[in-house]
Amino acid sequence: MRHLKRGRKLNRKASHRKALLRNLAASLIIHKRIKTTDAKAKELRRFVEPLITFAKQGTLHARRQVLRAIPGAYGQMIAEKLFNEIAPQYTDRPGGYTRIIKLGPRTNDRAPVSLVELVDIGSVPAESAEGSATADKKAKK
Repeated sequence: MRHLKRGRKLNRKASHRKALLRNLAASLIIHKRIKTTDAKAKELRRFVEPLITFAKQGTLHARRQVLRAIPGAYGQMIAEKLFNEIAPQYTDRPGGYTRIIKLGPRTNDRAPVSLVELVDIGSVPAESAEGSATADKKAKK
């Protein structure tokens, strides 16, 4: 029986899964939307939404909790962006900061793919999650 067994293993060891979620969370906070598989998207939501709730509190303890989840110098940049740009936009929202939009199966391996985005963020670019890579390709042509 699966009583009290939360979360998905995502076919990875614990350390790899932890690193994956940290990187996905950082990408979501920076780019406001990312494209990933359905299972990763659902786990990412469980990882990111508490971070945004901490950022809404704005205390030193909340900042340290966020830095504990995403450590290092990169985590400092993510925490700044989270506390200064994202959290103020969600002050009156009680939860549900992310949206998962299912895009269908991926072409090469038929894995179900989703778009994860932050809800009600003002300046989200119109291009999709691979935005900068697409812009670089267009610039080269």
